[in-house]
Amino acid sequence: MATDGFTTCLWFDDQAEEAAHYYVSIFKNSTVGRVTRYPEGAPRPAGTVLTVEFTANGHKFVALNGGPEFKFNEAISFQIFCENQEEIDHYWTKLTENGGEPGPCGWLKDRFGMSWQVIPARLDDMVSDPDPAKAARATQAMLSMHKLDIAALEKAYAGE
Repeated sequence: MATDGFTTCLWFDDQAEEAAHYYVSIFKNSTVGRVTRYPEGAPRPAGTVLTVEFTANGHKFVALNGGPEFKFNEAISFQIFCENQEEIDHYWTKLTENGGEPGPCGWLKDRFGMSWQVIPARLDDMVSDPDPAKAARATQAMLSMHKLDIAALEKAYAGE
């Protein structure tokens, strides 16, 4: 097995190149790499994009134009742990623009249907606090939100 981790393959109908450039434009430490094309005799027209390798936030991906057979769903999502409200606002705005959809509890779908969780880095500590009252208040506050509001979560957690 290669020693440089995993690569996530994302199946698109025919938007692999568009998606790769979209994700690279949102995240730091991101680049588009090799683009491969369908050859003659393939199930798609020769010369059209087959795969696009890209890195987003240091994570390796391959975007595949495989056809309409498969769609993304909420069973798989990417978590973005944010240090502050500015980061949450940035990722929420970028990922919901141009056809993305906000969801509950910090979840959203981007314009390609990929699910994301845009959450404060500290959220897991709050909702799993050994003090059940603190954990319950933080959880209830989170459940009432779409885009998460760090200040409101912290207030609820503190009992304010």
